[in-house]
This record gives sequence, structure tokens and C-alpha cells, in this order.
Amino acid sequence: PKLEAGERINATIPVKEFDDAHYLVFATKRGVVKKTVLSAFSNIKVSGIRAINLDQGDELIGTKLSDGNREIVLATSLGKAVRFSEGLIRGRGRAARGVAGVRLSERDEVVSMTLGQEGMILLTVSQKGYGKRTPLSEYRKTGRNAKGVVTMKANEKTGKVISVLEVSGEDELIVTSKEGMVIRIPVRGIRQTGRSASGVKLINLNPGDEVMAVARLVKEEQ
Repeated sequence: PKLEAGERINATIPVKEFDDAHYLVFATKRGVVKKTVLSAFSNIKVSGIRAINLDQGDELIGTKLSDGNREIVLATSLGKAVRFSEGLIRGRGRAARGVAGVRLSERDEVVSMTLGQEGMILLTVSQKGYGKRTPLSEYRKTGRNAKGVVTMKANEKTGKVISVLEVSGEDELIVTSKEGMVIRIPVRGIRQTGRSASGVKLINLNPGDEVMAVARLVKEEQ
């Protein structure tokens, strides 16, 4: 794709058919969410087409493919998460702005979006290398634009939350730091705890270093 100055790729989504039965769900760092029917993206130019209209200073943090019947989980940097039914969001055109998905406190922002389903386990990872697994069932469902509940007790020891993602016991994680440290971790070795816990140390970081990205490695048969 031909990217504009300052623009970068946020997500890649494999699609077999651009039908009317699926949606692309978008989330921004300021808590705006939106869904658009997949068929609206069937004719994409090399220079791209508008997928969501962003407010000044806002940016896209996640895009997911959905069948329209999932739950949306938005996680924030200060350790909050909101869980609500995708049905609370009406489908909108490509150029539309979207609606408020979470009510953010001052200096907070959305860092992750996950599409939830029954039995899901969420992994929360913080800047200073702490992580934990928590069942989605511990996150009570709310309406759209709620304040949410604690997903990790973010403090000076843990740093801010940088990622919340779906995992299974058979997965592995690749954790990368800003200074280029990389570690591979089996998910089953990460303790499963309640929402308000700080978790366990996943990676030992040098002073001043912090976790930059977390990627999930799925077993081949999955």
C-alpha cells in the first residue's frame, strides 16, 4: 500500500470473501468503536480507502473480523477493561466516526481490543514485564461507554498495561522490549489470577527498558 507521511500499518486480516455476514470492528485509543459490513471493503485501491473517520489526535489501535455476534473487550493503559455486546453498536459506513465504547479517565487511553466469547482466557501484559491470565467470565458485562473494571492493578512496579489478548494454554508468547530484548514464553507457565492482581514477572528488563510488543504464537493444528 501507498502510505501517507506518518501513517503505518495497524493490522492485517485474511479474508476469503467480502460478504454481508461479517464486519470489521475498529477501536481507537480514545475509546471510539465502530463496525462496518465487510462487503464495503471489496474494492480497495492501492492508495487505500477510508475505513473510519478519526478525531484530531486520535488513532486506530485495533481492527478485528467479526460475525456480528461477539463481545467487545476494550483494555486501557491504566488497567481498566470494559466488556459489552457487539450488538450495542449499529453498523456504520466507511467514512463514519463511530461511537464511544469506554469512558476514559484523564491521561488514560485504550491499548487493546479483543472480541470475546464464552470460555476465553485473557492475558494482560504491562510495560515493566508483568503478566497474568484471567478468565473472561471475571469481567462483568456492562453497557457501551462504561468505565469498566480492573484488568490489572497497574502501579509503579508494573508500569502501564500495554496489551490484553486472547490466549490458550497451548500458545506461546513472544515478548519484545524497546532495547531489543526478546523472550519466548509458554502461556501455560503464566499464573492464572484474578483481575486485580499484578501478575508475575515475564521478562527481566534492564533499567530504563520496557516491554514494547507482545505476539501470540498459535500451535499449527489451531
